[in-house]
Amino acid sequence: MKPVKVGIIGCGNISHVYFTNLKKYPQVELVAAADIDIERAKARAVEFSLSKAYTVEQLLADPEIEIVVNLTIPKAHASVCLQALEAGKHVYVEKPIVVTREEGKQVLELAEKKGLRVASAPETFLGGGIQTCRKLIDEGAIGMPVSATGFMLCGGHESWHPDPEFYYEIGGGPMFDMGPYYLTAFVTLLGPIRRVTGSARITHAERTITSEKKRGKLIQVETPTNITGVLDFENGAIGTLLTSFDVPGGTSLPNIEIHGSKGSLIVPDPNGFGGKVKLRRAGGEWEEIELTHGHIDNNRGIGVADMARAIREGGEHRANGTMAYHVLEAMHGIHDASRDGKHYVMESTCARPEPMPALEAQSQ
Repeated sequence: MKPVKVGIIGCGNISHVYFTNLKKYPQVELVAAADIDIERAKARAVEFSLSKAYTVEQLLADPEIEIVVNLTIPKAHASVCLQALEAGKHVYVEKPIVVTREEGKQVLELAEKKGLRVASAPETFLGGGIQTCRKLIDEGAIGMPVSATGFMLCGGHESWHPDPEFYYEIGGGPMFDMGPYYLTAFVTLLGPIRRVTGSARITHAERTITSEKKRGKLIQVETPTNITGVLDFENGAIGTLLTSFDVPGGTSLPNIEIHGSKGSLIVPDPNGFGGKVKLRRAGGEWEEIELTHGHIDNNRGIGVADMARAIREGGEHRANGTMAYHVLEAMHGIHDASRDGKHYVMESTCARPEPMPALEAQSQ
């Protein structure tokens, strides 16, 4: 398979792992870096031996580049995605796919019109941990899925992130920052969501940055930082998702559990690719299950490689824009439900992405 040439727009904190990993996948050839700060692009280009350090406009004008990896801050996701699509590029974008539902529809509609692909993080559901859990559920290990729980509780990012302001702007907050990992895992394991409800609040109107770069700077909080959502899945299961930046004491709660008519499943952290999978069948004890799938390290970039495979060979790519938009709508729906005091009925749906090949299939 001829590699698909890739350029990255956005050379900030998250980009390092993408630059590192995209140099490893045979499905892609990483050729360029771009940023609104050209010096950052030049630094990444030198660090990773790339021949091209571009402005955003220069990268979009390069006819060799087929996939744009959009690693800008959330409020820039839509504009960069739309520019890339207009330039005839496929797009892979960091989570969330965009900030608003209207932007999401624009991106998907333009991609369809242009015959281009859109993909979005998170891609962690392609890792061995969640793929093993999916295999167990599909094989009936826990029977009929009945309920799901997810917990992401922390004290916020201003203590460690060099530029944490965007986490507290519209399009940020714990639901839009970490919710995509949990909701994408839920959809992978259980399928699409029918309706949601929830409660959300801003606990602290201001936050103080304590990380070194901007220590002492005050942040005005624009988006809820403590949210509980309830999700009704199309298959009948009911889920609960708690996300918070207001829990500095941490938690002992599991990341995700899935409960069924015949057993329960502990799902590893959806912000990672591997982790421990534990199964308890009715009447039995918890047992750790050996992972049936690979990709257990930090494989960010695997979603780009999977989209490149689909571009060359056909078929659907797994971290597709339709699922990412469904997750985006669910997050907004939880916020809407809290504001309006009622359930939000989902307008979108999506298919569960195809499972990854199991280890035995990969070795054949």
